[in-house]
Amino acid sequence: MAVVVDRDECTGCGSCEEVCPTGAIVVKDDDVAAVDADECTDCESCVDECPTGAISGE
Repeated sequence: MAVVVDRDECTGCGSCEEVCPTGAIVVKDDDVAAVDADECTDCESCVDECPTGAISGE
């Protein structure tokens, strides 16, 4: 199961996008990260990298 982004907490900084080894996370035009569940491997690198705690593993 893919990680989840809390849209209210995400600032769109792009840290998660940079650290994702599979390219499953993209910061969209609305400045909120979006996760491609088919590409996410649940490595949770983004969870550790997110400065606001907006990303969590389920």
